[in-house]
Amino acid sequence: MRLISTLGALLLVAGCAVNPVTGERELSLFDERWELEVGETHYAPLRQSQGGDFVLDPELVAYVQEVGQRVAAEADRELPYEFAVLNSSIPNAWALPGGKISINRGLLTEMNSEAELAAVLGHEVVHAAARHGAQAQSRAALTQGAVILGGIAVGVATEREDYAAVAMIGGMLGAQLITQRYSRNAEREADLFGTRYMARAGYNPEGAVRLQQSFVRLSEDRDPGFMAGLFSSHPPSRERVQNNQRTADELGRQGIIGEQRYQQMIARLKDLEPAYKAHDEGRRALADGRHEEALAKAEQALALEDGEAIFHTLKGDALASMDRFGEAEAAYSQALERDNGWFYQHLRRGMVREQLGNIAGARGDLQASIERLPTAQGYFHLGNVERASGNRQQAIENYRIAAQSDDETGRRARKALNEMGAG
Repeated sequence: MRLISTLGALLLVAGCAVNPVTGERELSLFDERWELEVGETHYAPLRQSQGGDFVLDPELVAYVQEVGQRVAAEADRELPYEFAVLNSSIPNAWALPGGKISINRGLLTEMNSEAELAAVLGHEVVHAAARHGAQAQSRAALTQGAVILGGIAVGVATEREDYAAVAMIGGMLGAQLITQRYSRNAEREADLFGTRYMARAGYNPEGAVRLQQSFVRLSEDRDPGFMAGLFSSHPPSRERVQNNQRTADELGRQGIIGEQRYQQMIARLKDLEPAYKAHDEGRRALADGRHEEALAKAEQALALEDGEAIFHTLKGDALASMDRFGEAEAAYSQALERDNGWFYQHLRRGMVREQLGNIAGARGDLQASIERLPTAQGYFHLGNVERASGNRQQAIENYRIAAQSDDETGRRARKALNEMGAG
């Protein structure tokens, strides 16, 4: 009876909204203010949790943003569209409500032209413009019989990246929104209108056809990287290829393909594929406990590109796993000299500085990590630092936040609280 009453109440407050892209009326529990707030709140933390921003090649990032804004300018809905490139080999792209869009480094190397890039970004623009995230959240809320109208879910979400399992304090809603599987109708809308947007922007719709053809081939090969990334939320199909072909025929296969410019812009990234491959192999070796192999892979990657921070981070992780904390600290410092924006490098240097007894340094690093992404690990180790400094109340406050996590870190935090008589 309680569930029926809750559903009834939700239906009473639910209203009909007009899809800004299709013009159709749809049931929605969330307004534009919710979308903008969710996008603004979760965009930075989710980028942090999935590898951080790609900073090695600013010219490439600016190019992706240029193409994204060119396509977004043709959208049927004005939003504060933003485009980021994430430093992850997983081929993926996603959109949050409010126009916040990210594409992974690993997807850029799988495409062949600017028109294909425009097709990907146009597809994600439609997900934001057509309110697909809000629609999916409305359906989920009605199905579950509960809804958070404030727009910020507080909980613990575990995002598995190739570098670590990170227990994120808060942000559950944002993680759900970028990993959810859209309805077939939403994917059709994103394909159709995304292709229209790119054509209006001057790109050849053939790019959308070639993109889906490539995705179908890769999915049929069951490439694990793709299945863990883009395809888990945006499954390709021959139907989608055929739909894009019809749309391209209707629009006319004219406009920019941009193969030469695209290949020029991603040339450095393509040249560094062996280095990123070595890094990813090192991550897998480290996860399997093969510490020496992980260190060798880090050195291999660094020999190819010393300017990439994550290669130094892998070296630091491998050294720390062998209790070579002084050398690990130096490796993390090298990483931070190249990129001080990613939470993970601050977290890891803070952890080894705690081991080395550098309390002030550890505190600064852990606080910097938490500012970028609140994690159970960050709060737990900051609790350790404050406890070692005799700051009992601050230690308890940090342990209590870490204790929200339902993992080993959370259990350690609860144990620490019990030891301090604050459990």
